[in-house]
Amino acid sequence: MKLLLALAAYNEERGLPRVLEGFRQEVATSGYSAQVVVVDDGSTDGTGRVIEEWSSVLPMEVIRHPGNRGLGESVQDALNLAARLAEPQDVIVTMDADNSHSPELIGEMVRRIEKGNDVVIASRYRPGARVVGLGRFRHLTSYGARFLFQVLFPIAGVRDYTCAFRVYRARIVQEAFQAYDGQLATERGFASMAEILLKLRRLGARMCEVPMVLRYDRKGGSSKMKVCATILATLRLMVRNRLGASSAPRPKEGRPRRQR
Repeated sequence: MKLLLALAAYNEERGLPRVLEGFRQEVATSGYSAQVVVVDDGSTDGTGRVIEEWSSVLPMEVIRHPGNRGLGESVQDALNLAARLAEPQDVIVTMDADNSHSPELIGEMVRRIEKGNDVVIASRYRPGARVVGLGRFRHLTSYGARFLFQVLFPIAGVRDYTCAFRVYRARIVQEAFQAYDGQLATERGFASMAEILLKLRRLGARMCEVPMVLRYDRKGGSSKMKVCATILATLRLMVRNRLGASSAPRPKEGRPRRQR
């Protein structure tokens, strides 16, 4: 089995080396082969230099956006290339490139995939989870989003709809790109992570969570999130999905729907 790390990076010169080193160490102890896909989303700092340096350490495919296109398109491009490089039984990992997520959790998440799950989420809302270095307002908005998603779009085993630290069975990502005609994330910003999850929900993906310690105090730079814009985009996403205005998966002959 191969682990494919799919990263969206925008001005992550400081955090990206720590993420790649953590992933390298995790792969070294797991015995799996490794592949990294990085989307450099128009970075203006030394992110490109970091990618060049690490391309001699880890097998790496790079997509470079000439300008900043946003998290949604970058994550979609990273997942799309990773899915094309993967065999169905492989595993795709996504996480923030700013060092706020710990690669040490990847092994436990992969074990949950091996037990039959399609998506494993590193959750802020499970016993044992902690968030370090986040302001009170961001805490409140995060909990509010969690509550609304759980009420409006319940998914068995899921409380954290927006965290980008996830492990996917490659097959479900491949199926999703086919079912949605390549449009897995149409949201430009941070709401794209919830959009991807809701689309996998429609495909009946089996999901679970593991608790994580989210370390905003270790971020390799300032936050890229525009809080008010993210709140509005998330609310619009909820309304579209609740009213059925979002695109349903395109049926594929011979592809059975998964049971939730």
